[in-house]
Amino acid sequence: MEKNVCTRREAVKLTGLTALGLLGYPSLLSLKLKDKMLHRTIQSSNQKLPVVGLGTWQTFDVGNSVEKREILTQVLVEMNKLGGRVIDSSPMYGSSEKVVGDLTSASELSNKFFYATKVWISGKEDGIRQMARSFKLMRRKQMDLMQIHNLIDWKTHVKTLKDWKEKSKIKYWGITHYVDSSHSLLEKVIKQEKPDFVQFNYSIKERNAEKSLFETVRKNGTAVLINQPYESGSLFRVTRGKQLPEWCKEYDINSWGQYFLKFILSNELVTCVIPGTSKPHHAIDNMMAGYGKMPDAKTREKMYAFIKSI
Repeated sequence: MEKNVCTRREAVKLTGLTALGLLGYPSLLSLKLKDKMLHRTIQSSNQKLPVVGLGTWQTFDVGNSVEKREILTQVLVEMNKLGGRVIDSSPMYGSSEKVVGDLTSASELSNKFFYATKVWISGKEDGIRQMARSFKLMRRKQMDLMQIHNLIDWKTHVKTLKDWKEKSKIKYWGITHYVDSSHSLLEKVIKQEKPDFVQFNYSIKERNAEKSLFETVRKNGTAVLINQPYESGSLFRVTRGKQLPEWCKEYDINSWGQYFLKFILSNELVTCVIPGTSKPHHAIDNMMAGYGKMPDAKTREKMYAFIKSI
C-alpha cells in the first residue's frame, strides 16, 4: 500500500487521541490554515452548511458508559476541528439524543453544531410530546432541523412542523427514509408540502435516487442529507485489501471512505452526507472528504466502474 493511502483502520496511535487531529494522518499534512471544508446552500434560507456531518445511529447509543462517552467527545472535537457541523439523531436511536446533548453541553462546542433529529411516532399529541422530549434530551431551545422519520404519520406531523417553524421553535423541517422503495413517496411529499430538507439513502452502488428523486429535489429547492453512504459497511468489505487507484490522488482521495463520500458529494444536489462513526480517526477521515477537488461527472462513472469491477 502506498504511503499516502490509509484504510479505515489505519491511523497513527502513537500520539494519542488529543493529537490525532493534527499529526500522523496523511491527508491532514497537506491542509493549510486557509483551507475550509466545502459548504453548500440550504435553498430555503441561503444558509450554508459544511458537506460532511455525523450520523448517530448505533454509534452514539452508549448510555452512561464513561469510557465510550470520552471517545465520542473526541469524535465531536475532531469533527468540529475540521469544520463539520451537522449531527443527525432520532428517538429511534436509543440513548443517542441524550448522549449528544450531554456531550455537547458539557463542552465549549454546544453552539458549534447544527442539530437535527426526528419525530418517530404516530399521532399529533404523541408527536408533540416526543419532540419536546428530544429538545430536552439534546438540550436545545430551538432545534435546527426536525424531520419526520421514515415518513411515519407524515400528514399529521407536517402540520405541526410547519406551525413550529412559523413560531421559530425549529429552523427547518424535513422528511426521511432509507430504502429505495420509498423514494417515490418522498417525491410526492416534496412536491406537495415543500419541506426544507429531505434525507435518503444514496451511495456508489445504490443509485436509485438518480432516476428522478434528485430531479424532484432540484425543481423544488430542497436541501439533501444522505444516509447509508457506506451501505451499512458493506462497501468496505468489497474493498478490503484492495489498493486505491493511482488516479485518486488527483481528487485528494486518501482512503476508501473518502472515495465513497466524494462520489456522493460530487453530486452538487447533495447538501450534506452524514456517515456514522464512534471512532475519532474515522471522524477525521470522513471530514477530509469535504476538502480538496471533487470528481466531475466523467470521473464519477469511472469511480463506479472501478468498484463494480472488483
